Amino acid sequence: MTASAIAVHGVGKRYVKYQDAPLLITALRVRARTKRSQFWALRDASFSVDPGESVGIIGRNGSGKSTLLRLLAGVTAPTEGSVQVHGRVAPLISVGVGFHPELTGRENVYVNATVLGLSRRQIDQRFDAIVDFAELPTFIDTPVKFYSSGMFVRLGFAVAAHCEPAVLLVDEVLAVGDTAFQLKCYERMNELKAAGATIVVVSHNLAAIRQLCPRTIVLHDGDVRFDGPSGGAIEMYHALLGQTGTADGRASAFGDGAFCTVEAFELLRADGTPTLNIETGEDVMFRVSVRFQRGVINPVFGLAVFTAAGIQVYGETSPWAGGSFANGERAHFDV
Repeated sequence: MTASAIAVHGVGKRYVKYQDAPLLITALRVRARTKRSQFWALRDASFSVDPGESVGIIGRNGSGKSTLLRLLAGVTAPTEGSVQVHGRVAPLISVGVGFHPELTGRENVYVNATVLGLSRRQIDQRFDAIVDFAELPTFIDTPVKFYSSGMFVRLGFAVAAHCEPAVLLVDEVLAVGDTAFQLKCYERMNELKAAGATIVVVSHNLAAIRQLCPRTIVLHDGDVRFDGPSGGAIEMYHALLGQTGTADGRASAFGDGAFCTVEAFELLRADGTPTLNIETGEDVMFRVSVRFQRGVINPVFGLAVFTAAGIQVYGETSPWAGGSFANGERAHFDV
């Protein structure tokens, strides 16, 4: 039986919040009272990830995603429970994390790669590939304090991706890079996955989550609300965003089968004329007509465009204007 690459059992992370009260002025002294309270960023989280598996983590801001990734990276320790990660870990959890601003890009490559477990000889062998991937040959000998956030991301990802990690942890930092570099990063992550690496991705880019991760975990208020296929996870995420869930956080319109039938789908020009062909740069609109198979409150419409090779190049989701719909009711939506 193969051991899990990541094993999380009953993990909780507690922080102490400090809040200064107004100054108390008395005849004897002036003092400030500081109130302390406990805040659980994560509570009772349990899951495992097999070697070579790609798992996404999504949730609203403040749901505990970055806290969980920091626990997996070993940046912080859990307050309760246990976290086990096997193999070399390459964390990419913050723009410029681990970079010394006074050192050059070249020097930071050697420092970071050494921290990740590579020898000097291994770094020498991979240095040119790292610089080429980061697209920074002109600036590699410039102190990184002069780098833009995009340059930080390119160099940080290039180092992490060329250290042959057993586990790659990626936070929202890829959102900083340009589209072309993001696509290159996704291709590189797919290569690492094919080579057997375990990948954990935290992102608000649901299209990227669908493309990279067959399985996704949904966090909400520090709790694991869903752990399963990415399609169901994204449905749960939208349900939690709209606060349309039931008492246990599950939305009645999601998760147990289709709730509508698509009856028509049209591509329209900007003036509303139906068409099958468009020119590059032309404004267009998509119109979908559906019939609901059961009552639904605040449904979410999603659109994705794929290349012939099956690569998603565009994705968008948005709430359906109109509120609730009854069983058998028809509706139209333009995007």
